[in-house]
Amino acid sequence: MTTGRADCIALDADDPLRHLRDQFELPPGLIYLDGNSLGVLPKATAARVQQVVQQEWGHDLIRSWNTAGWITLPQRVGDKIATLVGAGPGELVVADSTSVNLFKVLSAALAISQADSPTRRVILSERHNFPTDLYIAEGLARERGFELVLCDDPEQIEPLLAERNVAVLMLTHVNYRTGRMHDMASVTRHAHEAGTLALWDLAHSAGAVPVDLHAAEADFAVGCGYKYLNGGPGAPAFVWSHPRHAERFWQPLSGWMGHAAPFEFTPQYRPAPGIARYLCGTPAVIAMAALECGVDTVLAAGDMQALRRKSIALTRLFMALAAERCDGHGLTLASPADDARRGSQVCLSHPSAGYPIMQALIARNVIGDFRAPDILRFGFTPLYTRFVDVWDAVEQLRQVLASGEWREARFNQRAAVT
Repeated sequence: MTTGRADCIALDADDPLRHLRDQFELPPGLIYLDGNSLGVLPKATAARVQQVVQQEWGHDLIRSWNTAGWITLPQRVGDKIATLVGAGPGELVVADSTSVNLFKVLSAALAISQADSPTRRVILSERHNFPTDLYIAEGLARERGFELVLCDDPEQIEPLLAERNVAVLMLTHVNYRTGRMHDMASVTRHAHEAGTLALWDLAHSAGAVPVDLHAAEADFAVGCGYKYLNGGPGAPAFVWSHPRHAERFWQPLSGWMGHAAPFEFTPQYRPAPGIARYLCGTPAVIAMAALECGVDTVLAAGDMQALRRKSIALTRLFMALAAERCDGHGLTLASPADDARRGSQVCLSHPSAGYPIMQALIARNVIGDFRAPDILRFGFTPLYTRFVDVWDAVEQLRQVLASGEWREARFNQRAAVT
């Protein structure tokens, strides 16, 4: 049975999470399906940042490290994120970027593996993992004398774990290009059975899908603050280590904030206990204050399972409408049809015109993004995406395809950011 626009409006009226949309600044008439790249601005953020700038920095100045709690922001915001990813209090901190944090934990994981199993010299990942993860791994492999092995199909991971002396398995929980989601607990179990450490990138899962790092017995994790956590462009990232590993090795960026007593100003480094040693330099206070507002928007949902149920319903509706209304125009589904294997995004591929089709959609105020070579990517953030947004987005896509307007020269000029 065809789902009409009126049906979608009715779904929105019955949505128990519809009030969460009121937390955000959303321009009228805009359909925003790119929260998997940059989350929407929370209404609370501007006032909070203004308070930090004008009162805490402008008036209280350096006293705010103590009086406003600036010095504990990495731990305070980290504890909030921990509740979203199945980590314990004091186990996760906010710091630096995802790439920098990946360098820290991958370095530590390789050191642990070398200490326990010196013959293990392989880092295993997927060829279609997010490039920054692969670049960091490639650099560390070259520096430490490891081999980086990339599989082309997730089904190859388990056989490779059995066949190769893999030190660390490094995966992104939800694939950035396709939205394919790993069964974290199952994959981690297979890794451990093979004597391999499991490191997870949660950039496209934290705040979007339920994650339980402890239940999965994961070893390390990193994640992004500016996607589903709504922390703003370039928001600080986060880093987690299982307590069994946290104090085994120094992380390589042994900056003063990771010192056991940074204000003793001693010339020798002494790592802080636990996850605090994964800090490095001075916290980015303004950015962390903005991130805390973003994390609070996710916590307001109260239940990641409720967000997940809506996410599945939104993505399922988009796939069904796109298949029904956009058939015959060269689009194919690049995301898993199975709900259990799909994150909170749907990706469509077009063999030759993915980029201009997306640009034509953006000109119609439907915001997604393009990932080379052929992926049109649509992210669904249950906090603010409505069912009627899905219907309207597919209708605009249908019109773009039927009219052929994507062939216009203006839509085929590549911008620096796609």
